[in-house]
Amino acid sequence: MIVGVSGSPRKQATEYALEQALGILNEKGFKTKLWTVRGKSIKYCIHCNFCLTNKVCIFQDDLKELYEAFTKANGISFATPIYNGGVSAQLKAVMDRTRSLVASNKNFFKGKIGMGITVGGDRSGGQELAQWQIHTFYLMNGMIAVGGGPFGANLGANLWSKDTLDGVKLDAEGMRGLKKTVKRFGEYIELYTKNAQ
Repeated sequence: MIVGVSGSPRKQATEYALEQALGILNEKGFKTKLWTVRGKSIKYCIHCNFCLTNKVCIFQDDLKELYEAFTKANGISFATPIYNGGVSAQLKAVMDRTRSLVASNKNFFKGKIGMGITVGGDRSGGQELAQWQIHTFYLMNGMIAVGGGPFGANLGANLWSKDTLDGVKLDAEGMRGLKKTVKRFGEYIELYTKNAQ
């Protein structure tokens, strides 16, 4: 299963881009699940170390549903709007709160395939910096970070919304990068699944 996480508190361009990616994967026969931070109760990690001793997070909130989805996932896609040149606070909270999953099993994310999708109001608003934040999370947790490959979508799918939903729909170059990234992501998941059997 592939889990797509929308890090946007609004149902706008970021969620749309993630829906497009998951739709392509569905067409290729992958089972997908979209999970959004929108409307969810998510507390921020306070680094209390409760999870290190108890193997669960001290906070019991809406992330429990995502934790369960991550358990079944062999592919994860984080999608984020650009906030001050990086990922949204909501997506960062999701990333930080997975500490409890790794505390219970240090290999929890090992071998899962990861892809990033970023959507900025400006063409160069911090999309690549946000991709690095996403890739850093993947790499630190033993995942395989996948971009779109050379010539167009090196780190992943980066879109320009012009702060509107219509803007992202009209971003032909961004959508081309999204398709390239999703194609490569799917290929890696198939390769991983085949080799894991």
